Order: sequence, then structure tokens, then C-alpha cells
Amino acid sequence: MHDSSAGSSHSRHMFGDRRPGPGGPAGDIWEALDHLRSTFKQKSAPRANRGDVRLAVLSLLAERSMHGYQIIHEIEQRSGGAWKPSPGSVYPTLQLLADEGLIHSETDGGRKTYSLTEEGREVAAASDEWQTQWEGTEHRGPAVRALSKTGMDLAQALAQVGRSGTPEQIRQAEQEIDQVRRRLYAILAQD
Repeated sequence: MHDSSAGSSHSRHMFGDRRPGPGGPAGDIWEALDHLRSTFKQKSAPRANRGDVRLAVLSLLAERSMHGYQIIHEIEQRSGGAWKPSPGSVYPTLQLLADEGLIHSETDGGRKTYSLTEEGREVAAASDEWQTQWEGTEHRGPAVRALSKTGMDLAQALAQVGRSGTPEQIRQAEQEIDQVRRRLYAILAQD
């Protein structure tokens, strides 16, 4: 964990240099603000586990042969930007699928193009799960970006309260944020 009272030069420039020291309500708000800001600075796209990458690769190669970066781009396109797997997750998955005999590669013009083997086609055809891989993901990208912007707007409002609010206003802001946090978790708990 880092010392949030030190902050980055960007946040000092953006929010002023008048941060209170650690401890107390104002210091707690700055710590929460730093945590919120770092959360939203990270990639907005949700990470998928290795099984999901495997499923996505099989799904795409069942349609046509592709090279690795085409697979990454196609996943990003089909998910509406909500999911862009890294080369560090796609290429090891391709190697694993090749080792299992489910795909093979051909080099053409300096690029490896991957295709399903007959066994790979059988595995893809036997799995109902891969057919629904992209359902409901195409509209998540814009929603995740909008949520990220809303989070940054909230962080800026918190910074303003922390910078110029009275101790009572800071306490009220903490209570409001706590209520919002609880309501957000309640949204996730809904079916």
C-alpha cells in the first residue's frame, strides 16, 4: 500500500496542494479519493479467466482461421470494447490448444495463422457454451466507460468537499458515499 497523503504530482496539480495530513475525516476522504481514482485509472474492461479466453478462441476459430492479433481484435469488437484480452493471455492459450491437438498453425508472410483441427471442430461443436460467448457483451463497453466517467466525476466532487468543506460537510459526504456504496452492492445482489 502506498502513502496516499503524498499523492501523485498529477493529483496535486489537479486537486491542489492543500491536502491535510493523514488521519481525521479530511485525510480519510483523500485516502478514499486516491483509492477511487486508482481504481478508475486501471483498465475499465473486465478481465476474463483463462477458461474464457480458451472458449473465445475456440469460438472464433470455429468460424475462420485467424492470427493472434486478429483474435484479440475480434474479441474486443464482439464485446463492444468491454473485453480486450492481452497477448499474454491469448498466445499461451493458443499454444495450449495446439499442444492439445485442437488447433494447428501455418506460417504465411511471417505470421502464424491458427485453424481448428478436426478434433478441435468436434470439441467446438460439442460445446453449447461457446455459442453464447458473445451474448449480452456487445453493449457493455460504452456502459463501462460511462460508469468510469461517473466515478471520476464523483471523485472530483469528493476532492472539492475534502478541500473546502467544513468538518460537518465532510462527515455528511462520508455518510452519503457509504450509502451509495451500499446501494451499489444491493444492485449487484439483484437477479
